[in-house]
Amino acid sequence: MSPSYDLPALDQDSFRPPDLERLFPAERSAHPPRILLLYGSLRERSYSRLLTEEAARLLQAMGAETRIFDPKDLPLPDGAPEEHPKVQELRSLAQWSEGMVWTSPERHGAMSGILKSQIDWIPLAAGSVRPTQGKTLAVMQVSGGSQSFNAVNQLRVLGRWMRMLTIPNQSSVAKAFLEFEEDGRMKTSSYYERVVDVMEELVKFTLLTRDCAPYLVDRYSERRESAEELSKRVNLRSI
Repeated sequence: MSPSYDLPALDQDSFRPPDLERLFPAERSAHPPRILLLYGSLRERSYSRLLTEEAARLLQAMGAETRIFDPKDLPLPDGAPEEHPKVQELRSLAQWSEGMVWTSPERHGAMSGILKSQIDWIPLAAGSVRPTQGKTLAVMQVSGGSQSFNAVNQLRVLGRWMRMLTIPNQSSVAKAFLEFEEDGRMKTSSYYERVVDVMEELVKFTLLTRDCAPYLVDRYSERRESAEELSKRVNLRSI
């Protein structure tokens, strides 16, 4: 007989104790982890882009399939219809991915507007589905001066808001102009080693969680809502 608890406020029909079979499914995906990488600068020699490209090479070496989104020509949020080709490209990649890497330069102590615009164009919900919910996330930043963590800290807040599983490790590359060769490749350094650590951790977390991601973020409160009610609550267009 299952134990009895005095929980009068609990909706017993919506309550679900953790299910080990759903946490550890017998059938596991065999395809390469799908990782989308976003960067936050349009400069010709963009260090956030160079760091992103280095990260993509590492991810590929670890067996992942990668896509890098080029933010050039992406309109400002609400500055164009959702049918804009760049918006649709970004949203399609967000749906495709199982994990993401967000890399931003630190500007005036914060992430760049270019990266924030990309995140703002990814909807919190498409109907009742959250495109980023349960997906893994790694955050990185580059700085022109001494090492800082302002941008990655902000990116972590955004990852939580988008209901992503942000990995513990992160990368902050100080004086980035000193860390790349003329051909754009990153030099051997402790900063490079940290990037390797972060990508390795991202792939592991993605492999570990992708088959149970929907279950990990399945919530009691939302099981009590209909899909229509949920869509109305999280859809920013209605605000």
